[in-house]
Amino acid sequence: MSGITYVRGDATAPQGKGVKIIAHVCNDLGGWGKGFVVAVSRRWVEPEKEYRRWHRERAKNDFGLGAAQFVQVERLVWVADLVGQRGMRTGRSSGVPVRYEAIDTALGRLAGKAEELGASVHMPRIGCGLAGGTWARVEPLVVQRLTAREIPVTVYDFGA
Repeated sequence: MSGITYVRGDATAPQGKGVKIIAHVCNDLGGWGKGFVVAVSRRWVEPEKEYRRWHRERAKNDFGLGAAQFVQVERLVWVADLVGQRGMRTGRSSGVPVRYEAIDTALGRLAGKAEELGASVHMPRIGCGLAGGTWARVEPLVVQRLTAREIPVTVYDFGA
């Protein structure tokens, strides 16, 4: 048993009580505008603005593979940008952009923030959309980094 709760729904409308962190994987190029982040930006402007600032000022901060940024968007809701994707897939790309080691490192940072806030974590199947990863590789990282530390995790599959 993974300890992860799977539901159908929208990860930008997390279920449950208390503090919630919505986690997603982003790239290391500063690109924002496809995939799950479109839904995030429809709901809140702050995550995109802060991600772009974080990337723009990367010479003076920790932006890069494995990094995590946390943006509070409501009193009880945060968005976690987990940098777990090298570049973006293009028509000329060989291989996939997902970097499992970076996702693992960023999930460790997420765990620390979730413990600090007493928060549950909510996410789509991170790293498995535009990043090209597989849930069979990501799920064990989520289990090891989050549910093994008794952090409640809900994974949302969009749809009816």
